[in-house]
Amino acid sequence: MSTSQLADRPATLEDPAQQPGRAALRKARSRKSALLARYVGYVGYFVGAGLISGAVVHHPLDPTRYTRIAGYGVLVFLAATVLNEFVLARHKPALPRMLVVMGASLLLSFGIGMLSGGLQHFEDFPARAAVLIPAGIALSFLAFVIKDEGTSWRRVFGLAGLSVLVVVLISFFGLRQLASTLSEQPGAGGHGHGGGIEPQSEEQQSQPDRPGPAGSPEASTSPAAGEAPAESGSEDGHSH
Repeated sequence: MSTSQLADRPATLEDPAQQPGRAALRKARSRKSALLARYVGYVGYFVGAGLISGAVVHHPLDPTRYTRIAGYGVLVFLAATVLNEFVLARHKPALPRMLVVMGASLLLSFGIGMLSGGLQHFEDFPARAAVLIPAGIALSFLAFVIKDEGTSWRRVFGLAGLSVLVVVLISFFGLRQLASTLSEQPGAGGHGHGGGIEPQSEEQQSQPDRPGPAGSPEASTSPAAGEAPAESGSEDGHSH
């Protein structure tokens, strides 16, 4: 073996050993940098669905406020979808597929929100939750099938779709019956969302309402004819 061949031999042996090490190092750095992004995307799904679920259930109490909260939940859920499905994905989908995934993710967020919100507040809003829960099951299943790239939308009409339909129907009629039973019970459906008047004590309830003598503080502070009495004890809050 010549001198030139001996000089070239260490470099030839060194290169194959160095390349796998450098590739592994770059891969490890990439995984570390993507950890935070994957965490944010994972949490975004649950935070967005949680905001939507609370807004869907409480919407009749304050439509303006809870519509705004639902909008925030939609934005958070869609941002998590973009991060997980497009930014961190190894294979970037085409624009038509991207639009389908975004639309299906929007439906999926509302389906999950309706299901989780109805389950959480069934005792508070039994009649409303009895509709939200089965509707959330149906909507979330339909959106998941559309969103899943490896599943054909025809599976909605297959055995899996039939099974979900049976669950939806059973839950709808069963929960409606349960909701009617809860509504007949005294004190059912109280959620304590403010706007209530403080209950009177037993001593105040036992005393009849009679006007006080002339010049008494009761007579001077009583409302005049045609005037509405001042509301007391009301507060605008969200207390559970």
